Amino acid sequence: MTSRSVEKRRNIEGAVFLALFCLTIPAANWMIGHVGTTCIANGPCVVPVAPGTAGTLAGVLLYLPLQHLSLVVYAAVVCGLFALGVWVCRVTARDLGVHDHPSIVWDEVVGYLVTMTLAPAGWPWIATGFVLFRFFDVLKPWPIRWCDRQVRGGFGIMLDDLIAGAFAASVLQLLAVFFTPG
Repeated sequence: MTSRSVEKRRNIEGAVFLALFCLTIPAANWMIGHVGTTCIANGPCVVPVAPGTAGTLAGVLLYLPLQHLSLVVYAAVVCGLFALGVWVCRVTARDLGVHDHPSIVWDEVVGYLVTMTLAPAGWPWIATGFVLFRFFDVLKPWPIRWCDRQVRGGFGIMLDDLIAGAFAASVLQLLAVFFTPG
């Protein structure tokens, strides 16, 4: 296959994935109305210890099929997940009565996906991205900690992890410059 046909195939796959993702929004709305919001933000990540780490592992699992998408499609998917996450996290936090309850992990999933934007291929980079994202998400250097404490609602829940993901992505790209052959 030529690189142009591979790129075209990736864009078609990405468009199909994005269409399927958009079809899940009504299903998510139904679940929130009938099952409860925690099932959406938490999913399988309701764990008693290190729920943020479990959420980031869920992000790794979601990244695996997305990593082959073109940058434009990948960015569109991540932006869509961020926008949906603002709403899901807002509703879940309201229903739980806690601003950023530890069991809300949608933000970790999206933060990890931000970290992996333009990441080199391979498990070492996936693992490095995981460690870097967890480092910035836990340490919360400025302005991440400020956003975590000052910005409220679903946007605030998502924003600190978006910034942590951007910090981690920057370090990952710097590492790639020095440790990627060629």
